[in-house]
Amino acid sequence: MTTRIGILGAGLIGRAWAIVFARAGMPVTLYDVDDDALDTAREAIRQSLTNLQLAGLIEDAEPPLALIRTENDLARAMADTAYIQECGPENVEAKRRIYTDLETVAAKDTVLASSTSGIAASQFTEHLHHPERCLVVHPVNPPYLIPLVEVAPSPLTWKTVVDRTMHLMEQVQQAPILVRKEIQGFILNRLQGALLNEALRLFRDGYVSAEDLDKTVKHGLGLRWSFMGPLETIDLNAPGGVVDYGQRYAPLYHDIDHQRGDDEPWAPATLAALDEERREQLPTADLADRQAWRDRRLMALIAHQRSFSIS
Repeated sequence: MTTRIGILGAGLIGRAWAIVFARAGMPVTLYDVDDDALDTAREAIRQSLTNLQLAGLIEDAEPPLALIRTENDLARAMADTAYIQECGPENVEAKRRIYTDLETVAAKDTVLASSTSGIAASQFTEHLHHPERCLVVHPVNPPYLIPLVEVAPSPLTWKTVVDRTMHLMEQVQQAPILVRKEIQGFILNRLQGALLNEALRLFRDGYVSAEDLDKTVKHGLGLRWSFMGPLETIDLNAPGGVVDYGQRYAPLYHDIDHQRGDDEPWAPATLAALDEERREQLPTADLADRQAWRDRRLMALIAHQRSFSIS
């Protein structure tokens, strides 16, 4: 039986999710109340699929494009769907309203998943008649290029719903991880936030330029992290494995952690100084071109990774 997918919201994330599911051969209905947004989404999806074809990551852009239809009526969009991916505003009250509406139009066994970057599912689903079929499925942007997906159920989510969702994500070539307990920001953004907070402090306090800080990750940490994670890294960086590594370097990391204050690394003055350096390296007018360059580099990396096995 064909799995029909509904997507709420035709912005960047909604469009990207449409590509993920259609690329896997699943019919997708992309809903938005704004007809102009739907028209824009259709053309943006066509361009992204064409880019994937040119990179050799799909054979033909037309078959997945043909599986995506747009709709401005919520009931028609979500009819007969087995799974709905919500891509609405990052706001609890807005999501509560959206999920109330979705519950009225979706079948009782339809999974309702949110793309939220950091809001726990219980905050916007506990008021529903059937919160047991709701959870967070947080992608990394854009999910058709970066496969990690965080599956984060609420305490009320049924295990069968989690299992169905994990299986679906694997079917559509994503790499799902299970967030075992609710936590703000989930896993990826908490890790990313820790690095960003320290990066901003080091920049603010004059230890390093913005360019050199990016080089540290790009030519250092990032090379390893593109094919293995930080825990495997430390396990391989000492002759005896992770315990040996801890005995050697734990005091250093412990001292560094104590040196960090609880001050605000995202202060406006810090961001203004960072923006000044970044605009010297990349004028605002060139941001879109650089974003397209980023996506082409990701496509090339994915094509390279597909040429050999990465587990």
